[in-house]
Amino acid sequence: MPSRTIPAKKFEEQLRSLPTRPGVYIFKDAKGKILYVGKAASLKNRVRSYFGATHSFERKTLNLVRQIADIEYIVTKTAQEALLLEATLVKRHQPFYNVRLKDDKHYPYLKIDVSEEWPRVEITRRVHRDGARYFGPFASAGSVRRTLDLVKKLFPWRSCTKQITGDDPRPCLEYFIHRCIGPCASLCSKDEYDHVIKQTIMFLEGRTNEITRDLRREMQAASETLEYERAARLRDQVTAIERTTERQVMEVRDRIDMDVFGLAREEQETYVQVFFVRQGNVIGRDTFQLDGTEDETDADVIGSFVEQFYESAPFIPERVLLPVAIDDQNLVQELLTERRGRTVKVLVPERGEKRQLVQRAMDNAREALQAARARWLADTNKTRQALEQLRDELNLPELPQRIECYDISNIQGTSSVGSMVVFEGGNPKRSEYRRFRIKTVTGANDFASMQEVLQRRFARFAAAVNEDGAGSARGNGKKFDESFGSVPDLIIVDGGKGQVSAAHDAMRNMGVGHIPLAGLAKRFEELFVVDVSEPIVLDRTSQALYLVQRVRDEAHRFAITYHRDVRKKSGMRSALDSVPGIGPKRKKALLRKFGSLKAVRDATADDIAATPGFTKTLAEKVLGAI
Repeated sequence: MPSRTIPAKKFEEQLRSLPTRPGVYIFKDAKGKILYVGKAASLKNRVRSYFGATHSFERKTLNLVRQIADIEYIVTKTAQEALLLEATLVKRHQPFYNVRLKDDKHYPYLKIDVSEEWPRVEITRRVHRDGARYFGPFASAGSVRRTLDLVKKLFPWRSCTKQITGDDPRPCLEYFIHRCIGPCASLCSKDEYDHVIKQTIMFLEGRTNEITRDLRREMQAASETLEYERAARLRDQVTAIERTTERQVMEVRDRIDMDVFGLAREEQETYVQVFFVRQGNVIGRDTFQLDGTEDETDADVIGSFVEQFYESAPFIPERVLLPVAIDDQNLVQELLTERRGRTVKVLVPERGEKRQLVQRAMDNAREALQAARARWLADTNKTRQALEQLRDELNLPELPQRIECYDISNIQGTSSVGSMVVFEGGNPKRSEYRRFRIKTVTGANDFASMQEVLQRRFARFAAAVNEDGAGSARGNGKKFDESFGSVPDLIIVDGGKGQVSAAHDAMRNMGVGHIPLAGLAKRFEELFVVDVSEPIVLDRTSQALYLVQRVRDEAHRFAITYHRDVRKKSGMRSALDSVPGIGPKRKKALLRKFGSLKAVRDATADDIAATPGFTKTLAEKVLGAI
């Protein structure tokens, strides 16, 4: 295939004048909207690379370059400064082609302004260099509020915003339920209140062992001076902290501060889980969702996330543990070391306790991804909204209560299979999933394969209708031959305009060309419909887009799973075809007993000879041939 190039004539002068210094480059479209922000050790070399041969470009990069109408750049003193500026600009502008924190403008933090006379713990979305203590970032307002509620239950600092004079005649209710020590009514000294704030800070830093040790010492002193009521309150506080810690903590032998990152991806969705390890205890965790990860490697995704995560983070630990190595690992390490003021190591552990921590973070990220999907499917309001949006956007005659989606899977045209998945009321109906072994198509022809699948599907429907002697399955309300006996309200195929056209030809030949049909193209997640040249672009935050993505991803997963099974079995059979004396029955017996060709290779001649229909001589022939 000849190499293609992106026309760069209009940028020729600009590309020639680019500096070789480090910096950040910004690509904009014709409307001035920022498409992409990138960093470079040499702006000239990096930016020019987008306008040369494109044979090695991913689809996402090709689409980006075709839309560039303007190039801007900012020169920085160092590569570290460029990395930090890139993260700042991505968080601020949320460019479509960058990996970015989902819905991120500014993630929330907890703030304690220790310069105030009577500090409080409050939520903020801005980190300033004002001497205050900041803790975070948290993934959502929900997670930061849960932490705020927890520290309020454990430590009696004031939550009111009133001016503290100490002249109030009586404290508020929080004093009487032991949620505040009453500075407003002079029921505590400044030193006593500062001690509460100090304990709160220590807890948020993960220093729970020090807190409980100090509280036990105070409890003992109160008991010795016969202050039994105060001793009892301190005992209850220690118990509450220990119970909370028991729920949060996973012990780590290495008693240092670490942030541990785990990554989970599935089609268009990406989640990152972060474990916060402080002095050997995993004191908390949070989950972040990312956008713009299509066609990006795991290294690019986790690298972009780490840069944005630490762009304004108020605390940087001694170790940062990653699931995969990132391209700018040394650069990130140098930047974090500079910001912390002490050495920071960015590592990809391969074994031992640290690797187990990373694996646990990855498992938790996977659980978060699956839980998000389950929550969406369980929310009847969202599924109803998605169906209504889909009806309106596609101009359907009724709600698409039954959606069928089809996908083709093969590797260079071998072992081609098709899948059909069914969603009813916005939820998967797995009992009616069907799969197809492609029989009439040779080679990698997805259009023809899709036509075969649809022809076979609706041939089964016609047979069911004729056998029943009635008309439309949906029209007479009867349930026919499981999935093939029902008429879908919408058919979705994985692909763009060409796939839709091929699918519609097959459906028209089968007399079902009136059924609404759409293709979901991965390029920009656009929907193509019959006889309309322009795609339908659903809002990226719409429930309708989320639903069609779920349907498409499920069809893809189902096709891939079947394809692997077929490939595995065909590989076993083809290797045995050359063995004299091995016919279909004996191959089937081997497959049933050993499950894979590798297992047969690893078996002994005696094991194979014990298979029904085999002798020791035949077993030795098998081992000699494979």
